[in-house]
Amino acid sequence: MNQKRKNTYDTLIFLNNFQVRLLLEAIIVGFFAGLVTVAYRLILQYAESYSKKLYLFISGSVVKILIWAIIAAVLAYIVGIMVKRNPMISGSGIPQVEGELSGYFEMDWLRTVLGKFIGGVISIGTGLSLGREGPSVQLGACVGKGVSRVFKRIKVEEKLLMTSGASAGLAAAFNAPFAGTMFALEEVHKSFSPSVLLAAMSSAVVSDFVSKEVFGLKPVFTFGRVQAVPLQYYGLIILLGIILGLAGVFYNKILLLSQKLYANQKWLKPEFRMIIPFLCAVALGLTLPEVLGGGHSLIESMIDVSYTLKMIVIILIVKFIFSMISFGSGAPGGIFFPLLVIGALIGAIYVSILTNFLGFDPAYVNNFIIFGMVGYFTAIVRAPITGIILILEMTGSFTHMLSLTIVSITAYIVANLMNSEPVYESLLTSFLRKKNLVPKELKRASIHKVLIEMPVCYGSKLEGKYVKDFNWSKESLIVAITRGNKEITPKGDTVIKAGDYVLVLVPEDKETESRQILYNLTKENLDI
Repeated sequence: MNQKRKNTYDTLIFLNNFQVRLLLEAIIVGFFAGLVTVAYRLILQYAESYSKKLYLFISGSVVKILIWAIIAAVLAYIVGIMVKRNPMISGSGIPQVEGELSGYFEMDWLRTVLGKFIGGVISIGTGLSLGREGPSVQLGACVGKGVSRVFKRIKVEEKLLMTSGASAGLAAAFNAPFAGTMFALEEVHKSFSPSVLLAAMSSAVVSDFVSKEVFGLKPVFTFGRVQAVPLQYYGLIILLGIILGLAGVFYNKILLLSQKLYANQKWLKPEFRMIIPFLCAVALGLTLPEVLGGGHSLIESMIDVSYTLKMIVIILIVKFIFSMISFGSGAPGGIFFPLLVIGALIGAIYVSILTNFLGFDPAYVNNFIIFGMVGYFTAIVRAPITGIILILEMTGSFTHMLSLTIVSITAYIVANLMNSEPVYESLLTSFLRKKNLVPKELKRASIHKVLIEMPVCYGSKLEGKYVKDFNWSKESLIVAITRGNKEITPKGDTVIKAGDYVLVLVPEDKETESRQILYNLTKENLDI
C-alpha cells in the first residue's frame, strides 16, 4: 500500500511545473532523433544512387545479373531473420508506435533502433518500393523512449517524449516540422493537449534544424512557380477528390490482402518471404527502374520530364503492384512515400486526360500532381490536416491552400462513406492478430499509475455535466481539469465544459480500456 501511495504521489507531483522540463527534454529528443533520422535518410540517398549505377553496370551481362540476384536473395534472408527475431522492426513502424502508446506492448528501444535502421537501409537501398518516413517516425519514437529511460521518467512522460520523437522523425524525413507536429497530434497521439503540442513542436523544430544543416533549406520537391487554379476549374478538383477517395479505399483493401496472401502461404517461412520482393527489385531494376525505392526521383522526373499518358499508366500499375509485394512481405519500410507517388501518378493521369482530350490548360499540370498526393494520402491515412500541411511544406508553395483543402476533404468524405478504416489502425489490428500479442499490462497486476488527458468536444456526453454524474470507476480518479490557462481541482459539483481538458489518473494495467471509455465520453456526439 505504501508503494502504491508513493507511486500515485509521484504521478501527481509530475503535474506541477513540468512544462519547462518537458520542453528541455523534447529539445534533447529532437536533436538526437534528428541525427538518427538524418543519418538514415543520408545513407538511403547514397544507397539509391549506387543502386542506379549498379543496374547500369550489370545490364547486358547474364553472369553479373545472376551474381547480383544471389546477393539480393542473401540480403533478403538476412532481413527476414532480423524481422523474425524482432517483429517490431517489420513494416512501417508507425502501427508499432501507436500500439505502444495505447498500451498493447513495449518495444526494446535500442534493439528496435538498430534493427530498423539496418533492415530499412538494406530493404529500401536494394530497391524495394518502401518509404523512409514510417521507419523515421519509429526511430524518433524509440529515441524519445531512450531519453526517457536515461532520465528515468515516469510512464506518462515517456509517452510524451515518444510522441515528440515521432514528430521529430517525420520532420527530419521531409523537412516538414509543422507536418511532423500535426502528425503526432492527429495520428500518433490522437490528442490535441497542450502538453503534446509543446513536446511535439519543440522536438520537430530542433530536428528540422538538424536536417536543414545537412540537406539545406530547400523543400523536398521543387515544383517551381505553381499558379493558383482558377475557381472555374474547382468542379474538376472535386471530381479528382472523388476518384482519389475511391482509389484510397482500394489501396487499403489490397494492402491488407497482400499481408494475408503472404501469411497464408504456409510453405513459405517468414525468413524467406522477403526473397520475393528483393528478386522483383532485381528484375524491375533492369526493366523499369523508375518504380524502385520510395519514388522521390520519380516525382521530380514527372515535373521535369514529359511522360506519355501510356507510360504514366504503366508506371502506376507496376508501382502499385510492387508496393504491395514489398510491404506485404513485412520488410522494414513505410508506405508513406510510395502512396504519395501513386497519388501523384493518379493526378498526372487525370490532368493528362484533361489536357490531351478536353483542351485543359497545361499550365496547371503540376497543381494536379500535388492534388493527387494530398487527396490520396488523406483517403488512406485519414489525417487531412497533416496531409495538407505536409504537401505545402514539401512543395514550398502556399498558393494552392484552398484547392488542396477541397480535394483533401472530398477524398476524406468519400473514404468515410465507403467505411474504410484508416490504414495505420488497420495495420495495428493486423499486427496484433498476426503476432497474437497480449498487452503486457494485462498479464500482471500493476501498481503504477498513468495520466490520461482528453479534450472535451462540443456535444460530447461530458459537456455541461457535473463531475459527480459519472462513475469514473474505483480504479480511476479525475485529478484536474484544464480550462484555458487555469487548472481546476475538480469537485463533485464542478461543471465540465466543452474545450476543457480532463486529466484522469488510472492504473497502468487499465490504461487501454480506460482511454477508450474516456474517449467515448469526450468525443463529439453526432447522434440526433
